[in-house]
Amino acid sequence: MTNFDAWEGFTPGHWNDDVNVRDFIQKNYTPYDGDESFLEGPTDRTNRLWGRLQEYQKQERAKGGVLDMETDVVSDIDAYGPAYIDDSMKDDEQIVGLQTDKPLKRAFMPYGGIRMAEEALTTYGYTPNPQLHEIFTKYHKTHNEAVFDTYTPEMMTARHCHIVTGLPDTYGRGRIVGDYRRVALYGIDYLIEKKEADKAATGHNDMMTGKVVRLREEIAEQIKALKKMKKLAESYGFDISKPAKTAKEAVQWL
Repeated sequence: MTNFDAWEGFTPGHWNDDVNVRDFIQKNYTPYDGDESFLEGPTDRTNRLWGRLQEYQKQERAKGGVLDMETDVVSDIDAYGPAYIDDSMKDDEQIVGLQTDKPLKRAFMPYGGIRMAEEALTTYGYTPNPQLHEIFTKYHKTHNEAVFDTYTPEMMTARHCHIVTGLPDTYGRGRIVGDYRRVALYGIDYLIEKKEADKAATGHNDMMTGKVVRLREEIAEQIKALKKMKKLAESYGFDISKPAKTAKEAVQWL
C-alpha cells in the first residue's frame, strides 16, 4: 500500500493502491447540512485584486469584447513563463496562474483547426502569424483536417445540407476533460510512475496491432504532459511532484 505523509488522517482504501479519486472521495467526504453562516466576506487583498481585474474588464468591453489576443505563440502547458494579474500586486495573489502572459489575453489554439483560430484573430483586428499558418497547413495536421479525412460521403452530404449538427469538426473538437484532482491527491511523480507502468504493460504480451501502437503513443503523450505540468509549477515556485499537504496547496495544484 502506497502512503505519503500528506495522506495521514484520511481513511484508507483502494485509492492507496491505485489512482482512484472516486474511492478517496467516497471514503473521506463529510456531508455539510448547515447554512452559509460560516462564510466570511472578501479580504482587503481580495478587493484590491478584484478591483484591478475589473479595470481590465472595463478595458476589454471598451475594445469590443477582447482585450488582447496571442498571434505568435501556440498555446501549450508550458508555452509561457509565470504571469500574474498585476506584477506590482503579485504578493496579494494567494493562488496563481494565467493561461497566457497577460490577464484576459486570449490564447492561440490552432490544433483544433487553423482556419477557425485565424478567423478568431482577424474578427477582432489581429493579424495571424504567417509562419504558423504555414506550419498548420503544410507540416502539422489539425483535428479538423483529420475529421474531414475520415468522413464518409454520406456524412459530408448530411453536413453540407445541415441535416446533422454538432459534428466533430464543429463542436466536438476531440476535447479532453482532465481529472486534475489527481495531481493534488497523488502528486505528479506518482502519476508519471503509474503511466509508465501502463505503457510498459501495453503490448508487452500482445501483437503490436494498430490499436496497441496508438495506445502506447497516447500514454507517452500523457507522460510528456504531466512532465510539462511539473515544469509549469516550478516556474511559479511550486513543487507538485508530491501530494498537496494543505487545502491551499490542493487548490493551487488543481
